[in-house]
Amino acid sequence: MKYLKIILQISVLFLFYYMGEAIQAAFSLFIPGSIIGMLLFFALLTAKLIRVEWVADGIDLLMKDMPIFFVPVTVGVVQYLDFFYGKGSLMIPLVMISTFLIIGISGLITSLLLKKDVDAHD
Repeated sequence: MKYLKIILQISVLFLFYYMGEAIQAAFSLFIPGSIIGMLLFFALLTAKLIRVEWVADGIDLLMKDMPIFFVPVTVGVVQYLDFFYGKGSLMIPLVMISTFLIIGISGLITSLLLKKDVDAHD
């Protein structure tokens, strides 16, 4: 029964993906359909029309296996190592610096929002 619940929850996520793809195709938008579906899903979560508990187990399963999805990307980068010779090697420190900046700024904003949320509940 638990597996059926997880399959249904993942199916809901795929439904939003396909809805986003349909919206993108219908209106010929430059934004990918997967992003549109994710934004639609986020909007419904924010509006509390969909509860997190309804999809939590399916999301947890997908997040647990997320590193597997990055293996093809890593293999693809290895195929283009010659790009990193010369000026392409400047991308490595740029990517590292930008990653640390994003992590730091995201952490700062999150801590400020959490502090604001705690202050609002007091």
